[in-house]
Amino acid sequence: MNVNSLRRWGAAIFAMAGVNLAMASDPLNVTGDKFRQLDELLPTPNAYRTASGAPGHAYWQQQADYDIQVSLDDDKQLITASETVTYTNNSPDTLRYLWLQLDQNRFKPDSMGNLATPVDLESIAPDTIPFGVFRRQVVADEFPGGYQISRVADSKGRELAHTIVDTGMRIDLPKPLKSGEQVRFQIDWSYKVIEQKALGGRSGYEYFKRDDNYLYEIAQWFPRMAAYNDVSGWQNKPFLGRGEFALEFGNYRVAINVPADHVVAATGVLQNPEEVLTREQRARLKKARTAQKPVMIITKEEALKNEKSRSKKRKTWIFEAENVRDFSWASSRKFLWDAQGYKKGGTDTLAMSFYPEEGMPLWDKYSTETIIHTMDVYNRYSFDYPYPVSISVNGPVGGMEYPMITFNGPRPEIDDEDRSKRTYSRTTKYGLISVIIHEVGHNYFPMIVNSDERQWTWMDEGLNTFLQFLAEQEWEEKYPSRRGDARKIVDYMKSDNQVPIMTNSESILQFGNNAYGKPATALNILRESIMGRELFDFAFREYAQRWKFKRPMPADFFRTMEDASGMDLDWFWRGWFYTTDHVDISLDQVRHYTVGTKNPDIEGPWKREQHNSEPESITAIENRARKLPRIVDAKPELADFYNKHDEFDVSNADRNSYRDMLAGLEDWERDMLSVESNVYVLDFSNIGGLVMPLFLRLEYEDGTVEDLRIPAEIWAKNSRKTSKMLVRDKNKILKSVILDPHWETADVNVENNYYPRRIIKSRLELFKEEKRRNLMKDWDTELKEKG
Repeated sequence: MNVNSLRRWGAAIFAMAGVNLAMASDPLNVTGDKFRQLDELLPTPNAYRTASGAPGHAYWQQQADYDIQVSLDDDKQLITASETVTYTNNSPDTLRYLWLQLDQNRFKPDSMGNLATPVDLESIAPDTIPFGVFRRQVVADEFPGGYQISRVADSKGRELAHTIVDTGMRIDLPKPLKSGEQVRFQIDWSYKVIEQKALGGRSGYEYFKRDDNYLYEIAQWFPRMAAYNDVSGWQNKPFLGRGEFALEFGNYRVAINVPADHVVAATGVLQNPEEVLTREQRARLKKARTAQKPVMIITKEEALKNEKSRSKKRKTWIFEAENVRDFSWASSRKFLWDAQGYKKGGTDTLAMSFYPEEGMPLWDKYSTETIIHTMDVYNRYSFDYPYPVSISVNGPVGGMEYPMITFNGPRPEIDDEDRSKRTYSRTTKYGLISVIIHEVGHNYFPMIVNSDERQWTWMDEGLNTFLQFLAEQEWEEKYPSRRGDARKIVDYMKSDNQVPIMTNSESILQFGNNAYGKPATALNILRESIMGRELFDFAFREYAQRWKFKRPMPADFFRTMEDASGMDLDWFWRGWFYTTDHVDISLDQVRHYTVGTKNPDIEGPWKREQHNSEPESITAIENRARKLPRIVDAKPELADFYNKHDEFDVSNADRNSYRDMLAGLEDWERDMLSVESNVYVLDFSNIGGLVMPLFLRLEYEDGTVEDLRIPAEIWAKNSRKTSKMLVRDKNKILKSVILDPHWETADVNVENNYYPRRIIKSRLELFKEEKRRNLMKDWDTELKEKG
């Protein structure tokens, strides 16, 4: 249940009681006590999922094994296939029916996903529809998409009753499937492959007019078992386009029949290389396993030769994969193919890239290198990559992940008149590296740490974008990462029309910022600024190790991070994941005090001086100007002891009280009274609502600088206002204070982060300064080179 649902539930409860929710206290305390524990929002621990965030002693999950024969018709762009599914019920429950996902039904004209797709009216002109939006809708309404299912039968060929519900199919079992039992059934089907550029989606074909060829990226292509788990039972939500899928692990054997001049890349290990590869290509593959640089398995010359061929023969490529939750493949006669082995720690794999000649010179330089870099970094933060291959394919899909294989889009620009002239922009280069890191990274989250993407997009996209940021920063200094740095989420954090991160995938607003950017930034802040790298890295790796090849839920992540680190982070999860609060902390004022000595012979004169230095009231100034007599001068008979006595004079009683006080102090306490110190009280207000630690830079008049980090718990008693007292040596006179000097917390308004206030430079001024610094650095380098 997401936060919006929780709010509606709370509103309904209060409405039944005759209470207006807007006037009542927050029933879920999402916006109230920022440090209240998450007990009322997280599920109760049980034998399947413990309070520590680890799988319980009774944890279980189902298994689905597949044997599939598929044929690709390159003339009709048609898939025809038959599969045998072996389903093992490891749950304690008896199942009367099974649910499968039919994701290709998303492309039927009357699908829920097509009919329920809204148009963003704010982004288009009032009287015109952009051609691209118009074209996609017309194609979607007319394309004969979706499965044609011709048979559903048991292992003996007997028909099984089944019901198709949009993108799902329920199979009614002849007899209930008890705990520990298996059932085997068969499905035959076909479907038209979509043109990816026309309809979007996560798979499809691309047509190359120059050489009259197709490149296919085939995914979400076969009827797959929906997940059945201890949290939600059957995860059979319809596929509307965003929430990707939740699947079971299993073993696959897939035979892919294609034209003989096609090259196939797929999840798993090729079982019959002798039948589909030449002797020389097999030798190159063997060499690649120990190579230090990528080795061409299919060269540019061989690929261009394949482009021109039109073989009437066919070949079958057979792949097997163990313990994967899905299977995907790509096929084309245009593919170049390079490979390089990677063996480190517990990883022994073959990194491979498949791309058309149009991908050069970008893909042959960066793709396989990026795969290896990604595994090297992700292994350190999670677990050793366990699979025998990791593949990157260039085609029509901009970026998408499946076990052992990813689809990635960027290519160089090719001159139409002279194809030898090719360029790529900085954006294209880093876009390619970033998308490969991201998609290969998805092999860890969620292809192995198997979160529920149909429900919680952030659990795969957010966690993966966080690790992507770390991998990008290790690629080279000042890598232009799009997401992860705190300052890059500021505009989103202060924007309107938001929902919390903990929102169902189909209801998310500002999808990229919400599901990718905000959780990635939150985790980066948690690592760098709150927990510290050592604690965070240990806890995050523990989460990955606990839940690899299992299905975690949000509570399992939150609880594991706290359990393994020893830190109470409920305030952090509550603020960043369950609300749309933003960070805007104001340093309101800095007050200077001195320590009260309690000595009346010191305090009395000091108080008199303070009193005398107070500004006169307007009335007193007016009276003196008009030379009005004071009342004691006008009527002396009204004066008494208090008119004649100086209230700041020290009496013997004052001195005796001071001596009695001293007698009750220990030596170290008496010493403190004689120390001259500067006492500063810093007042803060929380304008944005999101509590965060206070990171302070204190600048003193002697030129020294002190950095101070105050934990978020300073807001625990009052999340709106707080104050911090700082005691410094008498020589440490505070000159200025900067709150969040490195912009670590995604504070949306830095103008109130300074005391005294200062004028904030514009972005243009900062850009000019950066250009000047870079220019001076270049001149300095040039002078050094010239000696």
